[in-house]
Amino acid sequence: MRLRLVKQNTNFDFFKRWKMWLGISGLMMVVAFASFMIQGLNFGIDFRGGTTIRTESPMPVDIGVYRDAIATLELGDVSITEVFDPTFEADQNVAMIRIQAQDGQEAVTADVIEAVEQALKTVRPDIKFISVESVGPKVSGELIQTAAIAVVLAIGAVLVYIWLRFEWQFALGAVLALVHDVILTIGVFSEVQIRFDLAIIAALLTIVGYSLNDTVVVFDRVRENLRKFKKKPLAEVLNISINETLSRTFMTSFTTLLALIALFVLGGDVIRGFVFAMIWGVIVGTYSSIFVASAALLYLGVKRDWSKPDANAGNQYANIDA
Repeated sequence: MRLRLVKQNTNFDFFKRWKMWLGISGLMMVVAFASFMIQGLNFGIDFRGGTTIRTESPMPVDIGVYRDAIATLELGDVSITEVFDPTFEADQNVAMIRIQAQDGQEAVTADVIEAVEQALKTVRPDIKFISVESVGPKVSGELIQTAAIAVVLAIGAVLVYIWLRFEWQFALGAVLALVHDVILTIGVFSEVQIRFDLAIIAALLTIVGYSLNDTVVVFDRVRENLRKFKKKPLAEVLNISINETLSRTFMTSFTTLLALIALFVLGGDVIRGFVFAMIWGVIVGTYSSIFVASAALLYLGVKRDWSKPDANAGNQYANIDA
C-alpha cells in the first residue's frame, strides 16, 4: 500500500472565496513593500562594502572559535567561511573572513586588520593572513543594481515564455505570482532584518524558478481541461485542474521542505539566510501558484477553445460566489 499525504480524487473548492485570497495577497504585498521602504534591508558585506581576509593555518578551521575571538572587537557584520579545495595540502586549512566597512570609511583600516590578526592568534598562534582585499561602496552599489536587474530580467523572461507557450492571461497570472513571491520574500527579510547578501539574490532567482515550475504544471492541466470540459464554468475547470495536480504539488513542496529544514538546522550560520529564503519561497510559491496565479487567471478569463474562440469565455468568473 502506497503512502499518500493527499488523498486521491480530492474535490476542494479553491475559488469559493477567490477575491478574499487576492485581497489577502495584495495586503501582504503592501505590508512587505512598506516594511522595505521604512526599515530597509540588512545588507551584508556584498552590498555595503568591506574587507575580505584570507587566512591559513595548519590547524583545522573552527568557525565558532574564530567568531568568538573576533566578536570582542565589535566590528559589526562579520562573515567567516571555510574554503575547501582538493589541491590543498593536509596542513593547509584556509578560511575567508569578511568584515563590513566601518562608518565613514570605504574599507577596514590597517589598525582593524592588525587587531583581528592579534585576536585570532590568541586561539590560533600559527595563523597567517595570506591576502586582504577590500570592496568599496561604488562596487557594492553596482552589485545592488546588477542584482535588481537580474531579478527583473528573470521575471520578464518568464512573461515572454508563458505568453508564447499559453496566452497573455496565463502570462500575467504567472508573473503576478512571481512578483508576489519576490516582494513577500524581500518583505520578510526587511521585517526580521536577516542579513541580505548575494546568496539571497541567488535564492530569489531559485524561488522564481520553483514557483514558475509549479504554476506551469497547474496551467498545463488547466489548458488540457479547458479543451476537455468545454461547457463547464472556468472556475470549475480551474478547481478540477488544481485538485488533479494537488498531490504532486504537495509532495514536491513537502519533500523539498524536508531537505531545506535539515539544512537550516544543521547547515550552520553561513547558509542559514539562503536556506531561510528558500523555505519561505517554497511556501509562498506553492500558495501563489494556486491562490494568486489561478485566481488572476479566473479574473482575466481565457478562451475556451484555441481553435474556436468563445466570446463569453472572459465572463465565466462573473457567476462565482465571491
